Amino acid sequence: MAHSQSSPECYLYLHGFASSPNSAKARELGDRFQDLGIALEIPDLNQDDFSHLSLSRQLAQVEALLPDRPVTVIGSSFGGLTAAWLAERNPQIQRLVLLAPAFQFLAHWLPRLGSEQLLRWQQEQYMAVYHYAAQTELPLQYGFVTDLAEYHDGDLGRSLPTLILHGVHDDVIPVQASRDYAEQRPWVKLIELESDHSLATVSDRIWQEIQAFCELPLL
Repeated sequence: MAHSQSSPECYLYLHGFASSPNSAKARELGDRFQDLGIALEIPDLNQDDFSHLSLSRQLAQVEALLPDRPVTVIGSSFGGLTAAWLAERNPQIQRLVLLAPAFQFLAHWLPRLGSEQLLRWQQEQYMAVYHYAAQTELPLQYGFVTDLAEYHDGDLGRSLPTLILHGVHDDVIPVQASRDYAEQRPWVKLIELESDHSLATVSDRIWQEIQAFCELPLL
C-alpha cells in the first residue's frame, strides 16, 4: 500500500495488561522501528491510574491519538484486544498485528480467581493485581470486569489485513482463542509459534513476520 511522503503511515504499539511502554517487547519493537527510521508511538495505557483501567478508557485514550491518515496498530495481549476494537470503530486503522491477543479474556481470567475471590472483589470493589511494570501489587477496580463484559469478540466483524502471532504453549490466553477468532474471519492470518504468552523466545521471528506483513524496508 503506497502512501505519499507527505502522509506517512502511522505505527502504534499497545502494551498488555499490567504492563507498560517499558516492557521488553515494547522496547525491542521501538528499537527495531527506530533502526528503520520509523517512529513507533507507544502510549502508556496505565495513565498513571491503573486502578481505574478499563477497555473503554483505553479505547478513548488511543482514539484521541489517532491521526487522519493510515494507521497500523500492533497490540500485545490486552493491547491486542484493544487494537481489534479500535480497528472496528476507526477506518483509518488499515492493518493489525496482534501478539497473543486477549480474546475471551474474562472467560480465561476469572475462573482462575475462583468464585470466592471474585465475590470478594465484587463486594470490596478493589482487588490487588500484580503489575509487572510497577513490580508490585496495585488495586484494580471491579469496574474493569463490568466494562469488559460489555464487549463481545463475536461482534468484531470489520474486514482488514490482520496478522496474529500466538504461542502454542500460552497458558494465559490459550492459542485456541486465536484459532476460534481466525476461523470465522478469512482476512486473518494466524501464525502459531513454539513459545508461551510472552513470546520472548521468538522475538526475531516475530520481527520478520511484522516486516513482511507491514512491507517494512529491510536493513
